[in-house]
Amino acid sequence: MSALDELQAKIAELKNELELQKSATRAARERIDKMSAEVVDSNPYSRLMALQRMGIVKEYERIREKTVAVVGIGGVGSVTADMLTRCGIGKLILFDYDKVELANMNRLFFTPDQAGLSKVEAAARTLSFINPDVRIETHNYNITTVESFDKFLNTISHGGIQPDTPVDLVLSCVDNFEARMAINTACNELGLNWFESGVSENAVSGHIQFIRPGETACFGCAPPLVVAENIDEKTLKREGVCAASLPTTMGITAGMLVQNTLKYLLNFGEVSDYLGYNAMNDFFPRMSLKPNTQCDDRHCQERQKEYQARPKVIAEECAVEDDTPLHETNEWGIELVDDSPPVAESTEASKEVATGLRLAYEAPEITTESVPTVAAAANVDLDDLFAQMKAL
Repeated sequence: MSALDELQAKIAELKNELELQKSATRAARERIDKMSAEVVDSNPYSRLMALQRMGIVKEYERIREKTVAVVGIGGVGSVTADMLTRCGIGKLILFDYDKVELANMNRLFFTPDQAGLSKVEAAARTLSFINPDVRIETHNYNITTVESFDKFLNTISHGGIQPDTPVDLVLSCVDNFEARMAINTACNELGLNWFESGVSENAVSGHIQFIRPGETACFGCAPPLVVAENIDEKTLKREGVCAASLPTTMGITAGMLVQNTLKYLLNFGEVSDYLGYNAMNDFFPRMSLKPNTQCDDRHCQERQKEYQARPKVIAEECAVEDDTPLHETNEWGIELVDDSPPVAESTEASKEVATGLRLAYEAPEITTESVPTVAAAANVDLDDLFAQMKAL
């Protein structure tokens, strides 16, 4: 047999093997599609079935009707998208504009063969393979630009599973304040609930914050110091220093984020307004922040007025006081009275922080009493006005 015949025989053999592999892949895909479309105990994409069996969740199938937007497919965002996909979320909308690099291999999601792909494209490929029943929509652009912000606003306001409906929840997994403020502005304008999350630069702490416009503090109500003082965060980058990135801290933060997302979407348990994590002593602080009535975001102030105008649900008093005396006789006439000094109610509830947390700065008081004003008058000489201004 000549070398050419041997080569042709080898090519034919490889073609046969390729066809067999394609056939096996198609059969496996058909089995997966069939299982993912059925809500049965053997469905590998119905992990929430156990919660329903134990009485924690009433209708876990409702997860298939939910749409979640994940902004930032990095260390926290990629793991978050992975967990939601394995839980059988109905639709995921992914936003990012970076590409996968070899430096991203310390994540729990990306693989070396995906280097060079956009993060949203790489994520869509992986997630579709994990659970083909989840609808994946990707957007590869920077939401902080004027043009892209309008597209982002339109997507989250009309991207629900049902036509022309908003998404059910927005998850912020970005790593910069500019993008967080863009998400905050969009959600305040639309009145959409969203979760903010983050990991510290030294990678030993993280947090999540549930923001309900008008009801809780938005990201602009109590912003980080870098935002409050209008510092360009790009100037904070230290030469030769890269933020630490631990898959453990990111996985824990993503787990807290998805756990509270499921509680919110499926209505079980108590959703945390703020939940932190300190890896140095395994401390998990919790707290709630009230909205700032002087927030710079006008949409936040509008949402606050709307929330205040809503009718409040008054819980019925079910506790019955026991009027019977503790002791039938009181020979010595002893009485118990409260002699503790009255505690003044704080008008700035948003400044109260939980144990283990502290404010980076104190916001200045904004008052109108001490601000001098110049009354407008007709036919006032310009020199007199300058003299009045110098006197202020």
